Amino acid sequence: MNVLFAASECAPFIKTGGLGDVIGALPKALKNQGVGVTVILPKFGDLDFKYKQQMEFITDLEVPVGWRMQFCAIEKLEQDGISYYFLDNEYYFKRHGSYGFFDDGERFAFFGRAVLEALPYLDDKPDIIHCHDWQAGLIPVFLKAHYGRDPLYKNIKTVFTIHNLRYQGVYPKNVLAELLDLSELYFNVDGLEFYGNVSYLKAGLAYSDYLTTVSPSYASEIQMPYYGENLDGFLRKRSDRLEGILNGIDAEDYNPAADPQLFTNYTDYAGKMENKAQLQQGLNLRVDEGVPIISMVTRLVDQKGIDLVLHVFREILSQNVQLVILGTGDWKYENALRALASENPDTVRFENYFDDTLARKIYAGSDMFLMPSQFEPCGIGQLLALRYGTIPIVRETGGLKDSVQPYNEFTGEGYGFSFTNYNAHDMLYVIEQAVWLYRYQGNRWRKLAERAMSLDFSWDASSAKYKELYYRLVPESSIGTKKDEIFPW
Repeated sequence: MNVLFAASECAPFIKTGGLGDVIGALPKALKNQGVGVTVILPKFGDLDFKYKQQMEFITDLEVPVGWRMQFCAIEKLEQDGISYYFLDNEYYFKRHGSYGFFDDGERFAFFGRAVLEALPYLDDKPDIIHCHDWQAGLIPVFLKAHYGRDPLYKNIKTVFTIHNLRYQGVYPKNVLAELLDLSELYFNVDGLEFYGNVSYLKAGLAYSDYLTTVSPSYASEIQMPYYGENLDGFLRKRSDRLEGILNGIDAEDYNPAADPQLFTNYTDYAGKMENKAQLQQGLNLRVDEGVPIISMVTRLVDQKGIDLVLHVFREILSQNVQLVILGTGDWKYENALRALASENPDTVRFENYFDDTLARKIYAGSDMFLMPSQFEPCGIGQLLALRYGTIPIVRETGGLKDSVQPYNEFTGEGYGFSFTNYNAHDMLYVIEQAVWLYRYQGNRWRKLAERAMSLDFSWDASSAKYKELYYRLVPESSIGTKKDEIFPW
């Protein structure tokens, strides 16, 4: 079984969010399950030069983008037993940043078509192309429309994973002919049409053989209007081909016992408290084990529940806690947090940038991790917090609901705190519960933190589910012939 992952980012090469973490870790876990995985990516300009130096040039070719032909070079890099192919076109990709450009519609139309044009030059013919998010959403429809009769392509199946339904890649109808070379037959309610425009994400939803998303609860939620981003009806229509598989984390990379970016490595609560003291010292906060640190490592956007935090900010601080927030995002949230940090210099630190080393130090040195999301497809912050023994406080939605079991003070079960309604005072109530337990039930809190550290949120279980899905689509008896048996050059 050979699977080709097509995505716009992959850690450690290019990462802007959780997608990069998934594409960086899941192929390795699948390899351990006996699945052959190759990854194909755009060669963005921000790629670290050390990786560019390691690449091997494979070939160059021309890629049709509507009526034009565009140059594409294919380069290859081997790392950890995985082959990574990079598609290079400086006009589209040699820029600072990955997304947010006026011509993103053209850039990712090129990427989708280039992935398929590159297939004859890869070492292994894929049995399945696993496409991730809207940037790779055109690949299934291109496969059907432009390559369906080609013997190299005709038996390839496609899987499309929704990492966040809110981001859809919607462009005017004229891209259908201008960029995609598709007829009006594809512009309908069961195809690419989305309120008079073309949706690249809907292309993936409509033409893939199977759909997944990144948690079971999110798979159910997006079939309801509140979470469905105007696609809930279409997703209900394809519900028999939609499954939620919870993301994992790279347990080797995020390991408090060996992480070189921490102040000190640890395997127990005492070691965690050493990191807490050094975090307080490093951030010029009062060093006091008795004062709980509540942290957020987040994008500052409305999805992440920042409005709830701002609404009861002073009430949170009144509980004699220290608040540490790391992240960037909407200017209104940045300005509000900057002002509140200035008003409370003894108890609040707002670091308005992102730095992975500091993030890990915060995960390791905090007592509680606040993640009150309005919606959350999966979330990685709560999983990393648990890995480092920091207790998550979350809203019960999507992957947060699936991964955080609420603490039961009577039975002792659970390892987090949660609230259901998207309401600031409901959030404040569970924060008060957590702070009370920390302050007055120290032994229970220590056991809670050490239980969190012992949990397994690695990719092992999730990769086994993906493997089972792949073999449902392509049974072992029908795995295709090798590329060289079709094209011997």
